[in-house]
Amino acid sequence: MTEGLARTVLITGATDGLGRGLARELAARGASLILHGRSAEKGEQLLDELTAATGNKNLSFERADFASLAEVKELAARITAGHDRLDVLVNNAGLGVELARRESRDGHELLFQVDYLAPYVLSCLLAPLLAASAPARIVNVSSAGQAPLDFDDVMLERRWDGGQSYCQAKLAEITMTMDQAEQLAGTGVTVNALHPASYMPTKIVTHLFTPQSSLAEGVGHTLRLIEDPELEGVSGAYFNRADRTRAHAQAYDPVARARLRELSERLTGVVLPALG
Repeated sequence: MTEGLARTVLITGATDGLGRGLARELAARGASLILHGRSAEKGEQLLDELTAATGNKNLSFERADFASLAEVKELAARITAGHDRLDVLVNNAGLGVELARRESRDGHELLFQVDYLAPYVLSCLLAPLLAASAPARIVNVSSAGQAPLDFDDVMLERRWDGGQSYCQAKLAEITMTMDQAEQLAGTGVTVNALHPASYMPTKIVTHLFTPQSSLAEGVGHTLRLIEDPELEGVSGAYFNRADRTRAHAQAYDPVARARLRELSERLTGVVLPALG
């Protein structure tokens, strides 16, 4: 990292794929890492692997299943209580394209909850800690695959489609990025989203698609949003790999943004904080 090697970084979905590669790179650079995953066993294996490979002992693991909003809220509470600062939140955990419709423990369409509602809750609840640690960054790992939400059937109960499920959740995450950036303006916390790479060789890709990009490419683009000093103060942006560009038009539609915000608050009981 280019500055502040003692910075504390939370990476969700750190036991596999992009999150794991990112954790290895940041651990080697001396960052203090909070690593999240669903499996305690895989978490302990990851800590052992990273410590042996990098010598970094400032590593911890937190287990939470994003299919339960209660567990997401408990995760945020543990981090707030156990850490006096948080410099970077990387919302990376997520599901890929599903082959059949499933529901979360809260009764929501599973991918919409894991890929969108869970990072929404975590970001909102950790915003005060991030603001207290400013300058700080939130990096939302999204996708170039984006589809507008049908607010009359967000949970896809009438017409299930795996591609729509994935792409609408990723667009919702980008829309959340725009709202977070506005709400946190003036706090020193920046919020940006990115498509790190296309079809990296991860388990959420290889069961359906042929990989196109290397994991290293995705890690590199995500690292840039975490640490590049040239992005200091840049907020509310969407990046396709290294390029700042426009997301789907719905992400900038004030009516759609308001509807998504109201839906998110109603489904989770969590309000996006205005700390600026």
